[in-house]
Amino acid sequence: MGTPNFQDLHWLLDIIQSTDIGIVVLDEGFNIQIYNRFMQVHSGIAPEQAIGANIFDLFPYLQGEWFKRRVASVFDLGIPVHTTWEQRDNVFDFPLQLPIHFEIKKMFQNTTFVPLRSASDVVEKVGLIVYDVTDNAINSRKLEHTKAELLILSRTDRLTGLYNRGYWEERLNEEFKRNRRSDSDVSLVMFDIDHFKDINDQYGHQVGDDVIRLVAQLMRDNSREIDIYGRYGGEEFVVVLPETGLQGAVIYSERLRQKIAESVVYNDGNSVQFTVSLGIAVLNAETIDPSDWIVNADKALYQSKENGRNQTHIFGVGPV
Repeated sequence: MGTPNFQDLHWLLDIIQSTDIGIVVLDEGFNIQIYNRFMQVHSGIAPEQAIGANIFDLFPYLQGEWFKRRVASVFDLGIPVHTTWEQRDNVFDFPLQLPIHFEIKKMFQNTTFVPLRSASDVVEKVGLIVYDVTDNAINSRKLEHTKAELLILSRTDRLTGLYNRGYWEERLNEEFKRNRRSDSDVSLVMFDIDHFKDINDQYGHQVGDDVIRLVAQLMRDNSREIDIYGRYGGEEFVVVLPETGLQGAVIYSERLRQKIAESVVYNDGNSVQFTVSLGIAVLNAETIDPSDWIVNADKALYQSKENGRNQTHIFGVGPV
């Protein structure tokens, strides 16, 4: 194969200028040798300003050690170095020009730093190849966001926003196992809304839903970040209280019971007050498995119901 002639080089330059990727060539002093049209369009800097200029004069934000190390490693090792948008949104901070992505302001880029060798196989320059991957990045982020939303939906009760029964039970099992390893205090509180069927029958299901939503909000307001609370089904709710013994569980339960008793749901001219009954089961050595723990809390709740409602019972102990 012969040496490329002038026409070949002209075609090569046409390709460099016309391609839809950015091309920049730097010497060891970080001076720009080649700067194509893609770079001009997205930076607003003309080739006559760029060629021969130091890249840090044109793009001061590249002064950091990250960029310098990338270029230096290509000169030293003679191998390409790749940077993807997942690692770094971009190398060149170009504004996005596609109006379809109005919520995204900057271009996402994949960039390859490549060694450019002389005839004697010495790396004389480094080429930067810049790819606009904004569409792929946005689609990927949307996909991840959708996955995260679907995961939340799969774990969440639609009416209240609390954990649903299935996911809450998974968390309960985890806390049970953690307690067996650490032997730390942990309590389970189960409660339900008193005479909930009467509320539905007298005021309608919309009011019933409002009551359930209010109870869920009061649970959130009166719980800690580490507490694991959920809707167990219908008008029944549950909360695991990590690092909480009997005294702490009683304080939590009574405070929540009183807050709920003081609350009112207003709907279509009606003001509806209601109460809850609660049961506490502290995890101890006699509790064989998580299902026994739930059964114990449910038995304590049943005792609250049997003894007049609007009260808290402790499994194996009695009323508060």
